[in-house]
Amino acid sequence: MKNVKTIEIKIEGETWEKALDKAYKKKNRDVKIEGFRKGMAPKEIFIKKMGIESLYMDAVDTVMDEAYKKALDEAKIMPVIEPTLDIKAINEKEVVFAFTIIAKPEVELGEYKKLGLKREKAKATKEEIKLEIEKLQNQLAEISPKEKGKIEKGNTAVIDFEGFVDGKSLEGGKGENYPLEIGSNTFIPGFEDGLIGMEIGEVKELNLKFPEDYVADLKGKDVLFKVTVKEIKERIVPEINEDFYKDLGYEDIKTEEEFEHEVEAVIIERKQAEIDDKFLDECLEAATKNMKVTINPEIIDDEVHRMIHQFEEQLRMQGIKLDDYARITGMSHEKLHEQMEPEALKRVKYRYLLEAIADKENVQFTEEEVKAKAEEMANNYGISVDELLKAYGSYDIVKYDMKMHRALEILKENN
Repeated sequence: MKNVKTIEIKIEGETWEKALDKAYKKKNRDVKIEGFRKGMAPKEIFIKKMGIESLYMDAVDTVMDEAYKKALDEAKIMPVIEPTLDIKAINEKEVVFAFTIIAKPEVELGEYKKLGLKREKAKATKEEIKLEIEKLQNQLAEISPKEKGKIEKGNTAVIDFEGFVDGKSLEGGKGENYPLEIGSNTFIPGFEDGLIGMEIGEVKELNLKFPEDYVADLKGKDVLFKVTVKEIKERIVPEINEDFYKDLGYEDIKTEEEFEHEVEAVIIERKQAEIDDKFLDECLEAATKNMKVTINPEIIDDEVHRMIHQFEEQLRMQGIKLDDYARITGMSHEKLHEQMEPEALKRVKYRYLLEAIADKENVQFTEEEVKAKAEEMANNYGISVDELLKAYGSYDIVKYDMKMHRALEILKENN
């Protein structure tokens, strides 16, 4: 492929001799050779005893950076992933490196404006407004003891229970003062419905059957539950009035009509954001199809490895190791890699598309604009600019992100 170059670099003469000598001094510190104190064996004796080959890898580490720099200078291309390295030859006189350098592939930007896509305008129905208000009422609802009356759907019943299968107590099927919301479908079918109508202090036996998709040793079996109702709690939703509006943070709303308009606006804003995200994905997909680019498998592999590392970090934050996840799910590293390849390819293509749009539109930012953006980002995260740059790497990465966001805006604005 045109964006791949293999460059051979030879390190020899005095440079290689010094690297070998440095490797000898490092190795010799930890080696005890008969007749000499530890670390005091002359170089000739050390090589005769240990072999000059024992010095090669440490010597390679010493000259690697210099060789890589020479390879980049000769290749005259900027790598987009870590170059691969092959040692073609190595002996006491020289080492020959072969660096395979992969640069960004050539991108031929196709049509990215006026793609003929339709962006919907969000609306909120009366039913959606009603459901949203009910949701807000439930969020502010209070749970209070129900002194009289019977269990109804939506109540929370505090119960003692014990299950029996074949006349024997069911392991793990016993609880005391267990709060069960009726209608939550927490227990097996029939259990919660069987409690409806019971009163505080009432005892009841429920003859039920485990579902066929239950655990192997219980599925389809008859089970008897003995249940005692200890307490009944009901959810008391607030009335829709000025106090309710204030509790939600709406200080200026006085009437139910005003409140409904506000809820409608919130729903529309939320739905419009979802529509806009979907529309942007459609724009990216359509513009990418119009773009011509051949992406090296190595670039996709590199993106997959980055994604796996991110996934590993997400698992770690949940206290799960990637190896444990693989064992639990039966997902091998190879299978995970394969599963992530389509998403990795899409990410790389989208990145190259946005870079091409930014170049085509001559998107530029001044040093002052980049610094101002870094300061804004740092304030949003509640950290200093220095801390932000330490996490990001440099102002150049902040600038790159700004370019990508501007390219996205151009794509949205022109479709």
